[in-house]
This record gives sequence, structure tokens and C-alpha cells, in this order.
Amino acid sequence: MQPSDYDEFSAYLNATAELLNRGKTLSPVAIAMWWNLLKGYDLAAVREAFDRHMRNPDTGQFMPAPADITKMIEGGTQDAALVAWAKVDLAVRSVGTYRSVQFDDPLVHRVVQDMGGWVLVGSKDDKEWPFVAKEFVNRYRGYRGRSQTPDYPPVLEGIAASQNAQLGFATEAPALIGDPARARAVGLGGVNAPTVAITYAAPPASMRLADGRRPA
Repeated sequence: MQPSDYDEFSAYLNATAELLNRGKTLSPVAIAMWWNLLKGYDLAAVREAFDRHMRNPDTGQFMPAPADITKMIEGGTQDAALVAWAKVDLAVRSVGTYRSVQFDDPLVHRVVQDMGGWVLVGSKDDKEWPFVAKEFVNRYRGYRGRSQTPDYPPVLEGIAASQNAQLGFATEAPALIGDPARARAVGLGGVNAPTVAITYAAPPASMRLADGRRPA
């Protein structure tokens, strides 16, 4: 939503509260909190999510929380994970692991990296594939449930890119999976750094020699 949508959003939110919350309206602070949590979505999508919530015979009589509206817009973590896995499955079968890939979802990059990288994930055979899918979905849901985007690699490197880099040759552009504009944005937001930092602490004094060196 744009800042210009704030008044309309506030009015719609208060109308919903009057309808579902026994005529009570929300304070300016509460409305500001709602806005900060939902401003990343289009106003039309937010209004549609409220309407869907109110039409739901199981929950429509209760005032929703922001998480309820987010779920209406995006679906639950299971739904999102299955959509993401479908993209991975399609890319493995249609692009393969020889070429690098760039998805339109940064969590796909992080989860695939956590699972060993694009080449390792894509090299699993048909017997292993259901277990790969289950692991991916569980990992994706874990990240998605925290509503945070962790550091992720800008590109999932394929075999050709790895070999060309070792030989000093140029690499071809990655295949864009999903929405091209969003996939390019994912690439720009990634970081070429280990996602888990490893630091080696100095050995305790009892393990050092008189000159400061560690014993052999």
C-alpha cells in the first residue's frame, strides 16, 4: 500500500471492527500497528482478505488478527512451501543442475543452500526425491513461519558456473525461475557470504608454550 491509502485503510479497518467487535473502534496506535504489518500488500488485496475472513462461516464472526489477514493473502506456510517446491521440482526437471538458477523467492535460495546447494539437491534420484521434497517443505515452513528473510545466495550455482569459475572463464546468466522481475530482484538482494559464521578461538593459556606457540 501507498501512504495515500492510509485513510482508506483506517476507515475499512474501523468499519470491520465496528461490525465484528461489538461496535468498538480501534485506537490510532492500534491502526498504525495494523498498517505497519500489512502495508507491504496492495490495498485491494487487503480488502479482499478482510472480506474473505468475514465470509468464512467458521471464523467470520470474530475480529481478525493481522496474521489472519496475512494468511488470507498468502495462504498458510504449508501452501507457500508447496508452491515453492513446485518451482524447484520444475526447475530441476526442465533446467537441470548444469546451469545456474535464480528463483523469484529468496527463501528457495536459502533452503536449497541449507540442503547442500543446487547441484546436490538436483542430483537426487527418484527414490530419494519424495524425501528431498519433505525436507524442503519443512525447512521452508520454518523460515516462512518466522516472517523473516535470512541471508541467502544471490544465485544457486550450477555445475557449469563452478567449473568455469575454476578455469577463469565467464559464466552464462542464470535461468530465471518464476516471475523474471522478482527473480532479478532476488539476485540483487543476495549475499555472497557463508550463512553460518565460523570463528576459531585462541587456545587457552595452558595449551601454549613459553614463547606463545601451541605445542605440536
